Amino acid sequence: MRVLDIFGFSFSAIRLRKLRAALTTLGIVIGIAAIVALLSITQGLQATITTQLSQGLSADTLIVTSGSSSGFGGGGGGFGGGFGGSTDNSGFALYVNYTDEINALSDDIEGSAAVISRGGYVQTDSLNRTVTIYGIDYNAYAQIYSNTFVTQSGAIPSSPAENDTIVGTRVNQPGQNGTIFFNPGDRINITWTNATILPPVNETYTSDVQGVLNNIGGFGLGGPSDSGVYITIEKAMTFFNTSNADMIVVKLKSSDNATITNVSKAITDYFSNQVSVISSTAVLSLLTSIFSTIQLFLGGIAAISLLVAGIGIMNIMIVSLIERTREIGILKALGMKSRTVLTIFLGESIIIGVMGAVIGIVLGWALANVTASVLSNGGFFGGGSAAFAIVPLLTVDVLAGAFGFGVGVSVIFALYPAWRASKLKPVDALRYE
Repeated sequence: MRVLDIFGFSFSAIRLRKLRAALTTLGIVIGIAAIVALLSITQGLQATITTQLSQGLSADTLIVTSGSSSGFGGGGGGFGGGFGGSTDNSGFALYVNYTDEINALSDDIEGSAAVISRGGYVQTDSLNRTVTIYGIDYNAYAQIYSNTFVTQSGAIPSSPAENDTIVGTRVNQPGQNGTIFFNPGDRINITWTNATILPPVNETYTSDVQGVLNNIGGFGLGGPSDSGVYITIEKAMTFFNTSNADMIVVKLKSSDNATITNVSKAITDYFSNQVSVISSTAVLSLLTSIFSTIQLFLGGIAAISLLVAGIGIMNIMIVSLIERTREIGILKALGMKSRTVLTIFLGESIIIGVMGAVIGIVLGWALANVTASVLSNGGFFGGGSAAFAIVPLLTVDVLAGAFGFGVGVSVIFALYPAWRASKLKPVDALRYE
């Protein structure tokens, strides 16, 4: 019997039991849709975060902080705010002038820039905006982040006055909707809460906005941020009353692993292991590993629904076998071979699996886009603006894996009923009532 005839026979059997086949297919559809939606959103989120981190994290930079690493939090407020502080009690602190000593440690170091960061506010007559205030050397910082520390309006002064300020695009335009609260040339009040004295005191000074940065994206560890306010390092030292640097960003001449390893060791050895050196590539590798684990976990959860659907397929095939026992007996009495009967039943499961997988992929992709759109616009309950847009990503691996998994589950769970059908003896089948 030709393959085309076998599948035609299988499809005819499905058409005779439309409702039952539809309900069986629905289980496959739900499982595949869940897998595609979850993995598409996760991969899209990973791609978005990796891209935006890559913009804020130059591959040829190192972040030096005092003490052992305290993760992504710290004095600057997490992503985009530096690391800040140490977790040891040695009392060791980085100082702003340590940049000269770091620059002399290796020929592979192109330059470095100290960063002082504090949480604060920007205030105008019509705006009161929470920001992270960074004290930097404009020239050194612009050399390290030449692609992102760039203005869309105004300019970064090469010889800045004490009160000059550069702001991120979300500072003067928080909603990114065309409403601009101030421009280069305007004056703003910069405030931070000095909690080193009791009671805490809000300290404020008036600065002159010299430029607004281009839109950077969501994150930047040590690098420019859309919600950052950049003042001169000299002003930061007097305004915050400190000469301690929250971090020192080191620019390397190469981003290869050997250079990163050698320079990192040179810095930690020089400071007697009282500093932590974090490379951009290490952060990205860690994030990739985390997202891979998340994808595996979510895919496993979604696969459970497919296993349930597989049990439904087995059940429906066994019921179909019981209903068609006499039919099978007649076919075998007319000379149909056992392997043909086996193939007919497997053909039904393949058709159900293909239909369920195709519909599930389309439905899952649509669901992923709807969910991503809702999340990117402030969540299901509205309010606020998204830090970045999630764009679902359906890779060939996910597409092929979802399709193969859907069809595979259908075939595997149909093997036993199909095998039972092929082993029926014509005489026994014809006597079945």
